[in-house]
Amino acid sequence: MRLCLFNDHRLGVIEADGVHDVTTVLKALPAKEYPFPHYDLLVAALPDLRPAIEEAVRQSSPIPLDGVQLLSPVANPGKIVAAPVNYRKHLEESIAEPETFSRAHVRQIQETGLFLKATSSLIGASEAVRIRHPERRTDHEVELAVIIGRTCDRVSRDQALSYVAGYAIGLDITVRGPEERSLRKSIDTYTVLGPWLVTSDEIPDPSALAFSLDVNGEVRQSANTRDLILSVPELIEFASSFYTLLPGDILLTGTPEGVGPIRPGDTMNAHIDCIGDINVSVVE
Repeated sequence: MRLCLFNDHRLGVIEADGVHDVTTVLKALPAKEYPFPHYDLLVAALPDLRPAIEEAVRQSSPIPLDGVQLLSPVANPGKIVAAPVNYRKHLEESIAEPETFSRAHVRQIQETGLFLKATSSLIGASEAVRIRHPERRTDHEVELAVIIGRTCDRVSRDQALSYVAGYAIGLDITVRGPEERSLRKSIDTYTVLGPWLVTSDEIPDPSALAFSLDVNGEVRQSANTRDLILSVPELIEFASSFYTLLPGDILLTGTPEGVGPIRPGDTMNAHIDCIGDINVSVVE
């Protein structure tokens, strides 16, 4: 199943004939009062809501996909956890460009660990990346994004995939410089998620997904998740050893070689097999 949020936070299911509006099922979500939970209610409820969603699809008429605005398919992630230098060739290109990549930030992931991105940086595929510091180099990074489906605390890699709700394309937009990663990568609009959430039953094995990114038609990045240094199950094991991962938490798995600058006026197209494509504009 491919779930999206569109327009004014309506819930949709992507089918071959378009988007099916299934927003009515959201009425079944539990009412919450302040203080609100630190997780995404919809993602947490997906297993229980799935029969109602499937019935709502059957009763709805499709809306053309090109007529909707796609938002982030996760509205309220508690946290965005990201993996730095998790592809060998990206580590090698980072070491080879000391003028771009700070020495303090070029280490193997097992040494560097993970980092957090602000949830306020999150946008959907129909929104634009807004360059905040045009005087500095800002780069694209395409990644497989993993959305956690249930509370995940110190799980083993053997059990890790059973905690996944689904997958999406992630763009980790980055200002280069000596500051901490979380600062440079948490700027408004600098985390793109989309175009939708593909439920984990459609991707039982995320370890062999080809993906790519081009800018204005020029291919910049092309790789396969089989080249990850730490695989998706290993990353979940690693992350959950430090944090309790909650429904809706997003895990960005790392980017391959080929990262490069983007500028206002550019258009990025990213593709991941079994998920789809996103086209994202860059503006100042």
